[in-house]
Amino acid sequence: MPTIGVLGLQGGYDAHIQMLEALGHKTLQVRNPDDFASLSGLVLPGGESTTQLKLIHRFNLKLNLDAFIASGKPVFATCAGMILCAAHVTHPEQDSFGYVDIDVERNGWGRQLDSFEAKADGTDLELCFIRAPRIIRVGSGVEVVATFKGEPVMVRQGNVTAATFHPELTDDSRVHAAIFGSATGEVIELFKNPKSKSA
Repeated sequence: MPTIGVLGLQGGYDAHIQMLEALGHKTLQVRNPDDFASLSGLVLPGGESTTQLKLIHRFNLKLNLDAFIASGKPVFATCAGMILCAAHVTHPEQDSFGYVDIDVERNGWGRQLDSFEAKADGTDLELCFIRAPRIIRVGSGVEVVATFKGEPVMVRQGNVTAATFHPELTDDSRVHAAIFGSATGEVIELFKNPKSKSA
């Protein structure tokens, strides 16, 4: 199986590693520019986006991250990772990388005490929201993959899939399997777009 990197600077990278390894993947915690060379996919985990932003620049990872996104290899960004990928971030405003043409409101689904679990609209996909950002605009080139109460909670643009929730904290590995594959070779048809609307 290919090696999937998980940005390991801060936040919830360990749960992604456990889920990917349960699917049969080799994993690598990405902390240095050279780490990108052997990867077939990449996860940008949840955590504290402002801290991750500072550490990405401190460890000179930005150019390698840009190149990896441009390579077309699959990338999955959750929560803080999605904030980093957004075109524009509010509440408060902060820098982001613009890999996905969405606008995001930090903590839009509530703060830590407001964390909750739910199911995606029209599916049994488990959603775990923790200080979750809210997607408040979706660009025309972005596919809405999953919604909750009619709002987009998982989107995809090119090779980058971004989610406001944390599938790595559930027992449901279908999102990771759909993006990166699994040892069984089973094709996961998660990306049948449910009825959705843009914010």
